[in-house]
Amino acid sequence: MNVTLDGQNLFDEQQLEIKPDSISRACAEKAVSGLDGLLSIDLGKRSRKVRQKGTLRAQSRSQMQDRIDAISAYQDGDTHTLIIGGQQTFENLRMDVLKVTNERVSAGGLEVDYEIVYTQLA
Repeated sequence: MNVTLDGQNLFDEQQLEIKPDSISRACAEKAVSGLDGLLSIDLGKRSRKVRQKGTLRAQSRSQMQDRIDAISAYQDGDTHTLIIGGQQTFENLRMDVLKVTNERVSAGGLEVDYEIVYTQLA
């Protein structure tokens, strides 16, 4: 499964997991005098969280840092597009969190686990 962020291949495809939360809605509830109950006004769709987990691999520590820096450059407050396998598209994503954990040595060099939390703006 090929995953790109704004057309860039930044992520390894193995052990990749992307989970979108459901889209939320907002409403305003007001009490109106003379009316028993509440008046509820639908304010429409709101944002949702999209979580991405996976593993990054590199041959050296400096190459790993370059990969992490390339990904963290997307924490710029702008919106981006995540495309999964050319079939599923998430537009208007703002990258809020990039967590890198569990650094370890592997046969091919170095591996780290990561988690990205996006907010998909409505």
